[in-house]
Parts: sequence; structure tokens; C-alpha cells
Amino acid sequence: MRVRVVGRGMYRAGDAVDESEWLGELERAADRLAVGSEARSTARDLYLSAAPESERSKRAVVGAALYAGALVTGEQRSQSAVAEAADVSRLTIQGRWKELLADAGLDRPGW
Repeated sequence: MRVRVVGRGMYRAGDAVDESEWLGELERAADRLAVGSEARSTARDLYLSAAPESERSKRAVVGAALYAGALVTGEQRSQSAVAEAADVSRLTIQGRWKELLADAGLDRPGW
């Protein structure tokens, strides 16, 4: 079994198959935001490292992962723009992105 590591976060290679529907949602939101491949790849890794069991929470993690992925790769988008693209509230993004980065062992940008 191959395991992908993002910071301290880990996931199995098969998780991408299990989460294909939500990874598709992430890609569609990334298309709407016109973010590049590095931001998409980081967002995908963050999502897979933190994919929740609850279907209700998956969209929120998609949005937070996309925001955080774009942020750490220098393609920052506003929380409002990401929230609209991912169909979640801005407060959802605001409340989750820092924890996602911390759990993955990534540093927040130091503005």
C-alpha cells in the first residue's frame, strides 16, 4: 500500500478512488477560481489527508483545502471567492483552513 505524506498528514493511494466524487468537486471549484496545478495538487493532498467520514462535512473540507492550497502556493484567493466557488459559507472557510494546515504540518503565511 502506497501512502502519500503531506507534512504530518497521510492518506492511502486508494483514498483518491474513495473520494473521487469530492475530488471532482474540488477540481470544478478550482476551475472556477482559475488556480494552477500546484495549488490544485496541494488542495487535493490536504483534502485527502483530512477527508471526513461525514458526507455533510466533505464540502466544507473541499473549500478549506482549496483556500489553503491556493494560499500556501502563492495563488491566494479571497475566502469569499473560494466559498462561492465551493458552495460553502465564508465562515466555513475561515473556521477550517488554519486547522487543515496545522494538521498537515504546514506553516501559515506570515503576513
